[in-house]
Amino acid sequence: MNTQLRDPLFKLLQIGLWGRGNLDITIPLSESEWADLYNWSVSHTVEGIIFDSFAFLNEDQLPPQSLRLKWAVKVDQIERHNIEMNKVIASQYSAFKELGIQPILQKGQGVAQLYLNPLHRICGDIDWHFEDNGYAIARKYIKEKGIIVEDTKSFSLHYNYDNQFIEHHKQLFDLRNPLIQPYLRSISKYYREKQGILKIEDVAVRILAPELQLFQVNSHILKHLITFGIGLRQFCDSARLYAQYSNQIDAEALKKIYQKTGILKWTHLLHQILVNYIGLPKSNLPFPYPENIDSAWMLEEIWFGGNFGYHDKRYAEGKVNNAVSVHPDGAKRLWQNFKRYLPYAPQEAIFFPIMHFYSKFIGIDRD
Repeated sequence: MNTQLRDPLFKLLQIGLWGRGNLDITIPLSESEWADLYNWSVSHTVEGIIFDSFAFLNEDQLPPQSLRLKWAVKVDQIERHNIEMNKVIASQYSAFKELGIQPILQKGQGVAQLYLNPLHRICGDIDWHFEDNGYAIARKYIKEKGIIVEDTKSFSLHYNYDNQFIEHHKQLFDLRNPLIQPYLRSISKYYREKQGILKIEDVAVRILAPELQLFQVNSHILKHLITFGIGLRQFCDSARLYAQYSNQIDAEALKKIYQKTGILKWTHLLHQILVNYIGLPKSNLPFPYPENIDSAWMLEEIWFGGNFGYHDKRYAEGKVNNAVSVHPDGAKRLWQNFKRYLPYAPQEAIFFPIMHFYSKFIGIDRD
């Protein structure tokens, strides 16, 4: 995509995400530029957010009518999918509760409820985290219903249910440094009494305490940046979380979590991107970032990578080695990202590939 479209694209993203502002350009975007912009928004799974910006544009700034119709159809599909997903979340949570377990809804639809238009946020799957022995109970329950379950590495499982892709997780956070696992367990236990409740289809579903929601979403972003990349949807999630909870979180406690897990230096880069490109007011950040940092290189990787790195045209001609990844030039990309993020999150950059490989042998349940 033409990098000259970055400014108007990020402006449209901000308008749609925050419901304010205007597109200040002297020359309207051409039909081909709008086509590029649409494709880019799809590759970053933010087409619903950018669609919401159209209500704030002048008539001569809108995309061509044919593209608007195509875009509207796409957003209608997103809405329908989210409505069905919410029904499944409510149904599953109620069923789990009858078993005596109350899982935590992670990311996805839990964060979507903080958007101005929750139904326009794309959500790929439903993620449940189970505490104590809840994971084993839920796994047995799902298998007894005759649903095909695939136990996967990284202490998780997934399956399809009512046309929804669902994942269960034993571990709450995506950080793989073994040296910090006792600390992660301690903060998970400490914040258990501060967990929140979210109403979905009139069912009260458990969600994480605000500090842990932010830490989880942001560490999830880091995990994917260290591997193959991640799109702007997750950055929008982080920004909406900060905006929602800025007056509720313990800023010093959150900063301490970033420090003790070794990702504070990277978090400063993330915060700069949220302010400069996603439109988060600086006042919503829990603590300031150093003014001399430069996150431009990270934005470049996000821009080209798209959703989970599947749309990076720089590697379109690369070879796929399934032993490493389904991504073209997987080994090369992992090595490059290791070098990029080592200065900012050294322990995670070192341990993530090691523990990811190791989890193939210890992180999979077997009957």
